[in-house]
Amino acid sequence: MQRVTAANGEKGAVEISDRLQLFVDSYLIDRTVGAELRLHSPVPREVSFPFDLPWEGPVSYYVTVAKEGDLYRAYYRGAGNPGMPEVTCYAESRDGIAWTKPKLGLFEIQGSRANNIVWMGRGCHNFTPFLDTNPAALPEHRWKALASAGPRDSLVPFVSADGIRWRMLRQEPVLTQGAFDSQNIAFWDSARGRYAAYFRGFHLGVRAVLTATSEDFIHWTEPQWIDLGETPPEHFYTNATTPYFRAPDLLLAFPKRFVPERQWDAGHGETGLSDAVFLTSRDRIHFDRTFMEAFIRPGHDPRNWTDRNIGVAFGVVPTSPGEISLYYVEHYRHPTCRLRRATLRVDGFASVRAGYAAGEVLTRPLLFSGGQLAINYATSAAGSVRVELQDEAGRAIPGFTMRECPEIYGDELERLVRWNGASDVSTLAGRKVRLRVRLKDADLYAFRFVA
Repeated sequence: MQRVTAANGEKGAVEISDRLQLFVDSYLIDRTVGAELRLHSPVPREVSFPFDLPWEGPVSYYVTVAKEGDLYRAYYRGAGNPGMPEVTCYAESRDGIAWTKPKLGLFEIQGSRANNIVWMGRGCHNFTPFLDTNPAALPEHRWKALASAGPRDSLVPFVSADGIRWRMLRQEPVLTQGAFDSQNIAFWDSARGRYAAYFRGFHLGVRAVLTATSEDFIHWTEPQWIDLGETPPEHFYTNATTPYFRAPDLLLAFPKRFVPERQWDAGHGETGLSDAVFLTSRDRIHFDRTFMEAFIRPGHDPRNWTDRNIGVAFGVVPTSPGEISLYYVEHYRHPTCRLRRATLRVDGFASVRAGYAAGEVLTRPLLFSGGQLAINYATSAAGSVRVELQDEAGRAIPGFTMRECPEIYGDELERLVRWNGASDVSTLAGRKVRLRVRLKDADLYAFRFVA
């Protein structure tokens, strides 16, 4: 029997209540037989927009994508065209697919205010906004950002009421320990009730990630290094860390992995290659690297085999009932530099997968609330999923055995599991229960106990 070590090294009961649980690491898993965790790379879709305006250019970068109501917003650095200063640009969309760059009339460039610039001056190198969901946030501070607008190696806070008109919250830096020349991420961490920031530093000569927290966005804790466990050191140029909007207790990160010594195109002036990788964290400090392989590869396009490409934007957003979208910069330093969208099924970053020969996964003991078990799964036409509920000792609970669960097949985001035709599991709520799931040519992405 193949054993999978839990991400936190423990095997005790996990209190999950009615929260969505994703199979993105081994945290919930006690053991598997003939099944494995599988990473799913997003599917590249259309080019969202090129960085083709005169004040944008081939080194436009550090993108943020956020969804507010029915409006998708993108913020990014405009840079790279001769004679142009760095500026912070804005685009918007009603579906996350077709984007426009509105003429906002806020800042003058080339003798005109007919442009999409939302900030100009100090901080434009890496201005990274977020929509503040803190219920105590002031209306005039609904949007916030950190940017390297102060002395070298420091971050200054910005605020906005509408995400368009920005001002510095204070001139003095709020964070001073780190290397702040790439994208510096901040967000309201609703699961912890505080602000969190993730930014770059150099640890033993390697680009690594620091984190700090704050109650008020002004006073921050001493930064500390995130812990990647016993994994080989790799350069993380950016991190794109974000709470997953469907399960905010889970942090997702999409670092740009930088390989500085490699050069694919000898005619390109800069060395270094990059791709994107996938990390998760349950406690905000320890990040799991179950998947060492690339999440997004450079692909067949030679313009992505130059330095600092495949920079994943800060933000994961829903773009249809069954689809989530990420965005990434490609063709960096080329005249065609642009933003591309990529998609996954909802909760589909990774899964427990078994092939045609079938396999099983057994969870740690779980403490849940709710009355029914719903799963996000996919099978082949010949595949199936079956679920058994066990007690803490691993004994099948009568009425919820594997034999009493008919085969489940299809491809659904939320399918109720039934035993003998009934889905009610409320009698087990509050007890320590394990899930034993048998998979045949199938993927199990997530589950949740629902009312």
